[in-house]
This record gives sequence, structure tokens and C-alpha cells, in this order.
Amino acid sequence: MKIALRAVFWYNKKRKTRYMEKKEINYAFIDSQNVNLGVEELGWKLDFRKLRIYLKEKYSVKTAYLFIGYLPENRNLYSSLQKFGYLLVFKPVMKDDKGKPKGNVDADLVLQAMVDYNKYHKAVIITSDGDFYSLVDYLYRNEKLEILLSPNGDKCSVLLKNAAKEKIDFMDNLKGKLEYIKR
Repeated sequence: MKIALRAVFWYNKKRKTRYMEKKEINYAFIDSQNVNLGVEELGWKLDFRKLRIYLKEKYSVKTAYLFIGYLPENRNLYSSLQKFGYLLVFKPVMKDDKGKPKGNVDADLVLQAMVDYNKYHKAVIITSDGDFYSLVDYLYRNEKLEILLSPNGDKCSVLLKNAAKEKIDFMDNLKGKLEYIKR
């Protein structure tokens, strides 16, 4: 199996030497609706710019897919998300009986994670949805799961918790780093 690595070169001024550090190339797969609803239930709003920086710095995420329902009135939001560095994967939005928009991205996220399987060293999955159990379990068993980030620990599926084992963290703990603060 080919493992994706990125070389980072450092220069030590004191010793006047240059050395190379190999960094993993990881991908993130984000269930945007689950993330939004999860943190809103905790009483805060996620700053997607901060999240993208956090993923890059903490988990060496080179590519971050954001799976999101498409609504024409949100074009400015989509443009901002792309400027932050996300690759957006749109899903047509259906409206439920009450007129509430619903865009189910589950199959698209799983498919993309498997299509790109040999392009990344490890995957960061961001969701609390138990529908992703099989994907998380497969990635974990094949040592391809970097972390499962659950937006809301109380609402995280028990199936996901069991599949991710020690490779799970909860965004409840990241409010100080990732909360959107209006300027």
C-alpha cells in the first residue's frame, strides 16, 4: 500500500543545517449539517475558518471535504467556505413536511472516503451520526483512522464511540478554539 507523505524542510540557523521532516497527508470528511446542529445544541456557533486551521495544524489535514446541502441563497457562504480551504461536495436539498431543508450526505461522504483511500495516510471523520459506523470501523481496523471528531459528545452514536475506540474526541472540548465570535 502506498502511503502519502509530505516532506517539510526546516533550517536550523544556529547549526546552519537543513533537515527534512516527513509529515502525513491526511484528509478530513465533514458532515456539515451534523456539525452545525451538534454545536448549536451546545449553545455555540462553529467558526469554519478556525476549524480548517485546527485540522491542518493538529492533524496535518491537506484536503478537507465538506459535505453540504445546496441552497442557492447560500452562495456567499459556499464562497467563504471555499476561501477557507474546504472542498465542497454538494447534495441537492429536499424539504420535509414542515418545509425544513434536508440534504442527506451520508453516502457521498462514505464514497469519497473510499475513492480517495490510497491518497491519504489517515482520515479525520467529523460527525456524530451512527450511519458512519461501518466507515469508521473499517478505517480503524485498517489503521487509517486518525480521529473521529464528534460535534456533541452527548449526542454521539454509541456505535461510533465503539468503532473509534480511543481515536475519538468531542468538539464540546474545543469551544475555546473553534467558537465563532462576531467582530
